[in-house]
Amino acid sequence: MIVASSASAPSGLTTRSRLRRVAAVVNPLASGVGPGAGEDLARIVADFGLPLDLLCPQPQELEDALRAAIAAAPDLLVVLAGDGTARQAARHCGPDGPLLALLPGGTLNILSHALYGEGPWRETLQILLDSGVERTLSGGSVGGRPFYAAAILGSPALWAPVREALRRMDFMTAWRRGRSALSRAFAGHLRFESDFQPRCKTTGLGLICPLVSRILDDGQPVLEAALLDQRDIAEVLRLGLYHLFGDWRDDPGVVTKPCRQGRVWARRRIAAILDGESFLLERSVRIEFIPKAYRALVPPPAG
Repeated sequence: MIVASSASAPSGLTTRSRLRRVAAVVNPLASGVGPGAGEDLARIVADFGLPLDLLCPQPQELEDALRAAIAAAPDLLVVLAGDGTARQAARHCGPDGPLLALLPGGTLNILSHALYGEGPWRETLQILLDSGVERTLSGGSVGGRPFYAAAILGSPALWAPVREALRRMDFMTAWRRGRSALSRAFAGHLRFESDFQPRCKTTGLGLICPLVSRILDDGQPVLEAALLDQRDIAEVLRLGLYHLFGDWRDDPGVVTKPCRQGRVWARRRIAAILDGESFLLERSVRIEFIPKAYRALVPPPAG
């Protein structure tokens, strides 16, 4: 049994009971997984003397596999897959389901990198099984769709396909989608209001959970709302470059505010990215902070 109680430890850390049953869902076709990953994962779990229920479904069967694994009530569910599967796992587990270990198996790996950094998944899993502690984490929702790291709404969300094409070194697709993103950048604005922000107009809105926020204290019960008001082509290009190659919050045109609940609306359906997954939302959506979203197995605090 491991106790995390130091003053410097992140909030939400608790005593972890001994693991008795482990389940794992592996997507062998995800970009960061590859052949043999399921067998490697099984060997690591076996080294700790733990029984394992391993599922390696086809991509179209992933959600059914997650539901089946959770229904079996393991103490820990290990997920090695892409961003969409990690997000679905957190949604289905919620605060009362199994502990989650969300290992990086996709392209962006937003949630797993927020939890564990960018180390190799095999090393991360060994650390978690050896000395991991339980942490209850917050999240947010937009139009009833949950996210657990960050969401981007409006024009900046149009740059996600460009970034993916560049990661694949597909420059023709990146150029075509970049032109499309620029042509739609000024097609409409978002209207945003929240408990801490008067009604305003913006070209884009970022919502960041405390897990990854730079300005929120750990455990603070709000989201970080970033207003992305780009007024001309030069500003859109600059923001696009930040989004493609860095952190868009570094852009000088970004203003951040806290947000516990609010509303966003527009004249047409709203493009969005939730934890790296693209969506087309309704024209009016509610924003909410979720104080207890899911429980994750995380490394022990340093020191």
